[in-house]
Amino acid sequence: MTFTNIGLIVFIVLLFGYAIYDEWIMPRRKGTTLLRIKLLRKTRLDSLIFVALIAILLYQNIASHGSHFTTYLLTMIGVMSIYLAFIRHPKLLFKSHGFFFANAFIDYKRIKTMNLSEDGVLVFGLDSGQLPIELHNIDDLDKITELFDFQKKPQPRIA
Repeated sequence: MTFTNIGLIVFIVLLFGYAIYDEWIMPRRKGTTLLRIKLLRKTRLDSLIFVALIAILLYQNIASHGSHFTTYLLTMIGVMSIYLAFIRHPKLLFKSHGFFFANAFIDYKRIKTMNLSEDGVLVFGLDSGQLPIELHNIDDLDKITELFDFQKKPQPRIA
């Protein structure tokens, strides 16, 4: 096995691990998910360039009669990158004590302000700066404000 194939295998495992974490592990971390909101994709052009580069490498490997195993690995990377870039949506997961944004958990205690910009971007003012969030559907703002109103009300304790 060549060094290139080892590098491709490591990259495939990392991409597959991220996809599993993003779809199945992250929604189950830090309690139950109260609200799941789709966000806009920002890096379509970068993703398209990456997929095109993988396609060029795949073509060059086939044209130069390279290893079938390398062709298979390049195909797997192409499929994983298409899934991560064009099929999967970035999401905002609201939990009972905070929310996940870009795979990072942000506690509600860190939120100082919540504003809506003129172009429909939700901006959370945190203690360390501002966090702009572009929603896929502008109607999800009602769900978010409803959730924050729910969070402010005292919850009855169940014994």
